[in-house]
Amino acid sequence: QVQVEETGGGLVQSGGSLRLSCQVSYSPYSRDSIGWFRQAPGKEREFVAVVSANGSKTFYADSVKGRFTISRDNGKNTVFLQMNSLKPEDTAVYYCAQSASTYYSGIPPEVEFGSWGQGTQVTVSS
Repeated sequence: QVQVEETGGGLVQSGGSLRLSCQVSYSPYSRDSIGWFRQAPGKEREFVAVVSANGSKTFYADSVKGRFTISRDNGKNTVFLQMNSLKPEDTAVYYCAQSASTYYSGIPPEVEFGSWGQGTQVTVSS
């Protein structure tokens, strides 16, 4: 059974940083892309970033490009989202999910992602 767990959320001031982790427990984890998405109160869930199966390719939403960095450690079945220069508009529940595609060169269709975790809350105060 696939299990995905996000951790690392919290309350941070504007301009601060947080590092989210996504622990994935299934096989073959190393063949799948892993994406981060977020959902703010009253809004639709939106794409944030995705990393390819081998970690060499990444793609970001324009709203986070240059501030967020996605990476993965396949030896530890973990994907990270380093978030710097956080803004109040980054406040949301952050989710990670897996896709059977090995990489994406653009914004991936959310429908291709499954095995969603419970999410971790990120709150950025102004």
